[in-house]
Amino acid sequence: MKHITSKDNAFFKHLKQLAHSSQQRRRAGNALLEGIHLADAYLDACGQPLHCVVSESALDSAGVQDVLARVDSERLICLPEALFHGLSTVVNGIDLLFVVTVPTGRLPEHQSTDCVILDAVQDAGNVGSILRSAAAAGIPDVYCTAGTAFCWSAKVLRAGMGAHFLLNIVEHCTFEGLAPRLSGQILATTSHADQTIYQQDLTQPVAWIFGNEGAGVSEPWMSVVTHPVKIPQPGGMESLNVAASAAVCLFEAVRQRSRP
Repeated sequence: MKHITSKDNAFFKHLKQLAHSSQQRRRAGNALLEGIHLADAYLDACGQPLHCVVSESALDSAGVQDVLARVDSERLICLPEALFHGLSTVVNGIDLLFVVTVPTGRLPEHQSTDCVILDAVQDAGNVGSILRSAAAAGIPDVYCTAGTAFCWSAKVLRAGMGAHFLLNIVEHCTFEGLAPRLSGQILATTSHADQTIYQQDLTQPVAWIFGNEGAGVSEPWMSVVTHPVKIPQPGGMESLNVAASAAVCLFEAVRQRSRP
């Protein structure tokens, strides 16, 4: 394990840039995973991180020790508590973080399996929650258009709870580049639909489109929707949160496909 004690250390300065600049993380192609849960999820799904950074005060934590035992020793870096807290974005968290390479998403020539398209979903919590639901429902691919929150930001990673490592996530998708690759059912929810999600046959692959929190699904994407559907809301609310809508839709498909 390498010990760094000076804030002037070149590698610590690099870590601090990654921690506080999304532009720097994008440029480096790196993400920071904070806490034991994300670290374990990454090790299970992806293997070794680039670096594992821990504070001196966290070394006695049983959970941290379990993670450190799984990481190659040459990747381990220990910081004084004061330096570590200059990197962390979590209040009262465990002083452990991974530096990892952001996977390069794959855009297939033809999308023949289930997928989720996030059309300018701006809130990081919503994006992370949708990723978590998609992974839990067995959706393999998530495509994000311009305006969607950066999937590898700290807030999205925390909300995703490890879902990122089970998904093929492609960011910066355009309508022109993605829409022609879709086939079969393309669904979006709208209050103006005649058919409910529960009346729609979801036993075949579906491309799900979930839109912006305020504006909904944009006109170009609505133009390719083959089956607009609505979620019944007998309580009288005008709409559901987009992450809640996504969970309802994805698990209705799971329910239908699990019927004998």
